[in-house]
Amino acid sequence: MTKHVAVLMGGLSAEREVSLASGKACADALEAEGYRVTRIDVGRDIAAVLERVRPDVVFNALHGSPGEDGTIQGILETMRLPYTHSGVLASALAMDKAKAKVVMAAAGVPVAHGIVVHRREAAERHVLPPPYVLKPVNEGSSVGVIIVREDRSHPPQELMRPDWPHSDWLLAEEYIAGRELTCAVMGDKALGVIDIQPATGGFYDYDAKYAKGGSIHILPAKIKPNIYHQIQELALTAHQALGCRGVSRADFRYDDRPDGTGRIVCLEVNTQPGMTETSLVPELAAHAGYSFGELMRWMVEDASCDR
Repeated sequence: MTKHVAVLMGGLSAEREVSLASGKACADALEAEGYRVTRIDVGRDIAAVLERVRPDVVFNALHGSPGEDGTIQGILETMRLPYTHSGVLASALAMDKAKAKVVMAAAGVPVAHGIVVHRREAAERHVLPPPYVLKPVNEGSSVGVIIVREDRSHPPQELMRPDWPHSDWLLAEEYIAGRELTCAVMGDKALGVIDIQPATGGFYDYDAKYAKGGSIHILPAKIKPNIYHQIQELALTAHQALGCRGVSRADFRYDDRPDGTGRIVCLEVNTQPGMTETSLVPELAAHAGYSFGELMRWMVEDASCDR
């Protein structure tokens, strides 16, 4: 019997447009693989919609809250609908950058020094010595990230905008110079390492992530073999420490500048990594020998409850 897969996409977060693109790509690939697919743009009535649709498996292509923070996962567990990616606890934990760092550090994964601050405090004074980074404690895709450079005499005043669309709580972290590296984990195996270089030479922001030509992906990353292997080991350790399942992606900074520190720092683990045509995980899977369709099939067949 043909397996019926509901693909959840869109949703209510700041990453809605990316999720719609991910969801379409995943749904198209699953149909090409022979699955019966129902596409669902997720609203607050998602439980009622799923009760009506009654799929065999739910493919979660949501990004941000509530699809990535354990909320949707809790609904799916309650309904006993097998689903892809990480479960309730791992999703909620990885989405809270500050708490995830505590768990990763305890497992031996190096993380950047940082503190959680209210955005009002961060607007009134430099909460760390510049340069440093401010980011919403519970957003992805570089949404709301501000880099406070060394020559910035005043803290960022945009934090006081009355229409500030993100959390009032921010993670302030030391700025780590160097390469932007990323590594995906698929099941219990770390895939390759990509060196991400924004096409403009600047910060790997939302546009660099998702616009065509916004970034250059070097795969495999041209770094020393021992560093390459270390990144893979750290990505797998972080995945396991947070309790992730299915596919995840860990982002790192590596300071290999001639006068640099040589530090490797894990910035975060993404439990719902992007699946658009410019996304990193499909590229890493292809490098490991999986077509996009085969990756989708693996994720659907890996789906379960009690994740």
